[in-house]
Amino acid sequence: MDALIKDLALILVVAGVVTLIFKKLRQPLVLGYIVAGFLVSPHMPYLASVVDKENIQTWADIGVMFLLFSLGLDFSFKKIIKMGMSPVIAALTIIFSMMTLGICVGKGFGWTQMNCIFLGGMLAMSSTTIIYKAFDDMGLRQQRFASLVMSVLILEDVLAIVMMVMLSTIANGQSPDGGQMLMQIVRLGIILILWFVVGIFLIPLFLRRTRNLMTEETLVVVALGLCCLMAVVATQAGFSSAFGAFVMGSILAETIEADKIARVVEPVKNLFGAVFFVSVGMLVDPQVLVDYWLPIVVLTLTILLGQSVFGSLGYMLSGQPLKTAMRCGFSMAQIGEFAFIIASLGLSLGVISDFLYPVVVAVSVVTTFLTPYMIRAAEPAYNVLERHFPKRWMKRLNMGTARQSSENERNLWRSLLSQMLLFTLVYSIISGAIITVMFTFVLPFARNIHPTWEFHWYANAATGLLTVLLISPFLRAMVMKKVRSEEFQTLWTERRSNRLPLIFTVLVRIIIAASFIFYIVNYLSRFRNAVIVCIALVAIIVMIMSRGLKRRSIMLERLFLQNLRSREIEAQVHGRKRPLFEGRLLDRDIHISDFDVPEDSRWAGQTLTHLQFRPRFGVHVSSILRGHQRINIPDGKTVIFPGDRIQAIGTDEQLQAFGNALRGELVAEDPEIEKREMHLRQFIVAPDSPLVGKTLKESGIRDRYGCMVVGIEEGQKDLTLIDPTRPFEPGDIVWIVGEEERLDSLKN
Repeated sequence: MDALIKDLALILVVAGVVTLIFKKLRQPLVLGYIVAGFLVSPHMPYLASVVDKENIQTWADIGVMFLLFSLGLDFSFKKIIKMGMSPVIAALTIIFSMMTLGICVGKGFGWTQMNCIFLGGMLAMSSTTIIYKAFDDMGLRQQRFASLVMSVLILEDVLAIVMMVMLSTIANGQSPDGGQMLMQIVRLGIILILWFVVGIFLIPLFLRRTRNLMTEETLVVVALGLCCLMAVVATQAGFSSAFGAFVMGSILAETIEADKIARVVEPVKNLFGAVFFVSVGMLVDPQVLVDYWLPIVVLTLTILLGQSVFGSLGYMLSGQPLKTAMRCGFSMAQIGEFAFIIASLGLSLGVISDFLYPVVVAVSVVTTFLTPYMIRAAEPAYNVLERHFPKRWMKRLNMGTARQSSENERNLWRSLLSQMLLFTLVYSIISGAIITVMFTFVLPFARNIHPTWEFHWYANAATGLLTVLLISPFLRAMVMKKVRSEEFQTLWTERRSNRLPLIFTVLVRIIIAASFIFYIVNYLSRFRNAVIVCIALVAIIVMIMSRGLKRRSIMLERLFLQNLRSREIEAQVHGRKRPLFEGRLLDRDIHISDFDVPEDSRWAGQTLTHLQFRPRFGVHVSSILRGHQRINIPDGKTVIFPGDRIQAIGTDEQLQAFGNALRGELVAEDPEIEKREMHLRQFIVAPDSPLVGKTLKESGIRDRYGCMVVGIEEGQKDLTLIDPTRPFEPGDIVWIVGEEERLDSLKN
């Protein structure tokens, strides 16, 4: 334990000092951690070094898990779907090309097959952190090509998770042939969809029920507990713990609490992430760098040239013009975090050589320093091509935008079929999972209640009936989903030739649904196939006709969609995102705008009825955002407060007039602000004073003179509060607060 604490103290102190220096030099902190790891490693004999490397490696593995959990919190399946195919084409092209290039370079040096495969995986992963920082430092983050690069980097991070699963499969000795790889990808996709769907059903419900009990302390414990739980489940399913952590992060990313979880988990991620990157630096052996200087130089040039060429090619294939594609491709010419994670995976599995890790770290350091120069070099390189290539070639290469716009146009058939395919796939996976659970756990339990042949048949029948009841809402939704949709009805009425294909889509889904019933009955009985088919079809027809099942399937679907959209709804409620109906208003030249009420606005404290927004400006107030409160469709009695955010609906001219009035109708600044100072004075009521015999209310001290009586001095230490019904008497010593002019007026 003493050695562990000493090692941790050494790591954190050295890492803190080095990262402060790197922060001052405006360099990525990741490189600072690596340098700190090199300084505390046994390879530096002149400094203190870490004693227990095994414990540090365990903490580093935890760091990888939390890093990928945080990556999942920033990831959203809906964002990936909304990106379309362009980033997917670019990412797949770059990854495939760079992996092939890396394997070829490794083969050229005579390295083993595993070293070459893992090297290809490392070279294919650009660094999201380094590129984001480079764009930020160079003021390029708001440019269009930067957003294209970041969308591809998000996909690369996701595909890196898939790559880690595939590399683990290959490293465990399984044959890396095409069929095996395809089955692994299919298996991964099915499990991923199942986990995601189940997680979206259960986890938002749990967080919603416990929201009032969640403090920051309990939230971080619950979030990290769910992360570790999914890591264990993933390990039991044959995947890595890091993959499970990423999946849990992506599930929590769809909840309202996602931003809060990311904020409270960040310190834990930073701590363990620092330990991981320090452990990376500890593996850097200077002697290895000297011995392998040639591979380091060759791999650096491979990344710089490969990403410049194949990165640009990937973006061009996705529909971008040549100039934009080159700016994107040149920006990705480095490797970073995932290269280290993949290298750590290879070392932990014992399938790559020890020299490969420090070589990759050295290449990462060099390419990181060269990243800003590569970004700047894109435009001069394009100018060189423009001068030397024929003009007709350049014109053709710069026609990417037109191709992209035409590719993004989806007709009704494409939209309808893609949605049908998605629903069928999701409901099939859920139904298959329910059948597996029922036959694996419930059926043996039911059979063992009374182990006789007659009861065995009853157990089969009861289990089969219960299984059918459980999957029936999903089977019904699978068959009937999108049948009454706008796309389906439009295609049905527009052309008669569309009706047969539309009917075919329904029949195919009926056959798929019937196959589940067929499998259940066939597994549990000895009936002939014809009888089984009849039972399956009858069961499907009953499901379709059942109104109860329709209500259950709709309820489950709405619950899932509500959980899936909860974060978007929360963003709309708090004004960070526009409501969905705004798109319909734009078609009618009307839109929604937000207006913040200034602190010195004349509108503050007045009701909507008094302000008359609709008669004066023609706008409608749809909502008022006040702190965490949202007032939808406010009535005329609603009072406007300073700091309110008003959401108003109207035309451009109406909203502009409304905004101008809001910013213009302000309380004027007091030119005599110095006279507003308050003073405390003592007055003695004279016998001939008009106050004699009058009560406090009758005196008019507050109403006429704008002053306030604090109290009466009656010889005590503290002032006595005056009774409003007590008349003033001669000789009373009264203490009054007010502005100087008003006090003088009262005195006179």
